[in-house]
Amino acid sequence: MASKRDYYEILGVDKDANGDKIKKAFRKMAFKHHPDHNRTDGAEEQFKEVNKAYEVLSDPDKRSAYDRFGHGGEDDFSRGFEGFGFDGVGSIFDAFFGGRTSSAARHGPVQGADLYRNLTITLEEAAFGVEEEVSISRVENCSECHGSGSRPGTSPDQCSECRGGGQVRRVQQSIFGRFTNITTCPRCQGDGKIITDPCHRCRGIGREKFQRAIMVKIPAGVEHGSRVRLNGEGDAGTKGGPSGNLYLDLSVKEHKIFVREDDDILYELPINFVQAALGAELKVPTLDGDVKLKIPVGSQTGQVFKLKNKGILHLHGRGQGDQLVSLKVVTPKSLTKKQRQLFEELAKDLGPAEK
Repeated sequence: MASKRDYYEILGVDKDANGDKIKKAFRKMAFKHHPDHNRTDGAEEQFKEVNKAYEVLSDPDKRSAYDRFGHGGEDDFSRGFEGFGFDGVGSIFDAFFGGRTSSAARHGPVQGADLYRNLTITLEEAAFGVEEEVSISRVENCSECHGSGSRPGTSPDQCSECRGGGQVRRVQQSIFGRFTNITTCPRCQGDGKIITDPCHRCRGIGREKFQRAIMVKIPAGVEHGSRVRLNGEGDAGTKGGPSGNLYLDLSVKEHKIFVREDDDILYELPINFVQAALGAELKVPTLDGDVKLKIPVGSQTGQVFKLKNKGILHLHGRGQGDQLVSLKVVTPKSLTKKQRQLFEELAKDLGPAEK
């Protein structure tokens, strides 16, 4: 069976897109693939795909589960048993085997969301590494209540309905007989606590958004399309969970004179007829400054010279690529009267070109 596509990719939005951006993207994609407007093969399936993506990403709970577990968090199997009064796989297990899903397991610490950013660097920075300042907007624990959600000096009360367990037990009669069903407490939403005096800064949420400037070390040897991970620099977790990660997707600018090929640098060196015929010692630019290169007598266009260890440092390894210098003999587009006379004399002296 074909794997499901990423819902963010289907709608063409970033993983930190807000509800308005998701809704706008959905309308655009739904119109594009609606069978009334698009008669091409596969349009109907794409339209269903767009609707499913929006159904998940527009619902905060479904989106949170999807961000954490991917398509496995959609819990399609559990929804298939709603007609029998069960609340998810855990409840089915309870009903048939007398088990009990742990409140801590279902409602324990949750890791924060990962963040994704693009960063553009130069070829020189990719070659030798660089430290860059990256600005991000992320969710952190409230600076006033430090994540508790309660006004400083106070603490949440135990939920009276679940008595702090985060779950409630209900006895149900079904076609299979009498079963005990354990569900998330509807009053505290599984927290086991009720905030009676919320923090004035975060209004009881326990988290707030901050704009942060983070110094990031880009290692030497990265290339266009590389991804750098910064552990713990994403959104803060909930219920004591760890923070998510920050992922930087790198783009390397095209260079004016150099071309990268793996860890080697390619450079085309223009020379004139005299330098090619008589030889010369010329300055050649490299990523870390000019070096001298000896052009031998009788050099030809396309001849390649290697400058050892003047390329890209190997990523996470020892060694360095080379710079390959390719000669290009340039024909002058215009000549002075004196130059023309000299060339004519030279042409007579040289005779026809050798085959």
